[in-house]
Amino acid sequence: MIHIVFNTADVAVLQQALDMEPAMAGDIVEIKDEYAVGPLADLDTESGAVARRDWWRMVLAGGDHDGLVDQDVVNDPRTVAALTDRMTADPEEIIWIWAAQNKHDVSGYYWLMSRLAAFQGRVFILYLNNLPFINEKGNIFYPQWLHQIQPREFLKARKLARPITLSEFEIDPDEWQRQCNEPNGIRLLEGGKKLIRKGEDFYDDLLLGFITTDWQKASRVITQFLNKGKETTGDAYLLWRLKAMATSGRIEWQGTLGAMKEFEVKLPAQASSSAEA
Repeated sequence: MIHIVFNTADVAVLQQALDMEPAMAGDIVEIKDEYAVGPLADLDTESGAVARRDWWRMVLAGGDHDGLVDQDVVNDPRTVAALTDRMTADPEEIIWIWAAQNKHDVSGYYWLMSRLAAFQGRVFILYLNNLPFINEKGNIFYPQWLHQIQPREFLKARKLARPITLSEFEIDPDEWQRQCNEPNGIRLLEGGKKLIRKGEDFYDDLLLGFITTDWQKASRVITQFLNKGKETTGDAYLLWRLKAMATSGRIEWQGTLGAMKEFEVKLPAQASSSAEA
């Protein structure tokens, strides 16, 4: 059995669950790219793949994850190639795809399943959308991310595993293709598995809500946003957007526009006066 997740934080908690239940034992594979942001056009071609790598290289440049692209840490096509080799070699092997109700998991699901059609009937989905779980305090909650679920709760969730249907293998790749053809660089989850698209500056105004008239480290602004924002994304993308607003004059900055802790930001005096008025 092969278990697939879309976040590094999900690996450890799912592994704890697998350790509790031998019937679920198997390897955990992570799809690492963040398909809810950035260009998706022609990803199956060399030019499309290069364009996406160049885009990530530009986003990460000078930040906390500078150079990550060239370290070849994220290579989902290679991961899927290994999966398909394994599935082909062992006709009894099956895949469980674990996804929570967030744009990151759903975008990753669309990318992945569009490449697994040859194994219809052997690929299962556990989409934990709008499902209640028990947290550490014994209260009911609705998780947005798999790693928010306690390991023992995964044992209940396994009953939801179902094969991805033939119709889904026919329809969902069309949805993925629509996402790829759209120029807008941000994908948001509207409900169920429906993704909507926004421009690459979508998070800018949301970030501004956490910037004050006092100097703050960029790291603090991003942390506050990630903890309190309703729509969030990865810290690397948010850092890139902060830098874009700084260089365009939307916010003031001091220090070095590099890693998150290397510069501070605040609202311009004109903007703060308008806010007071």
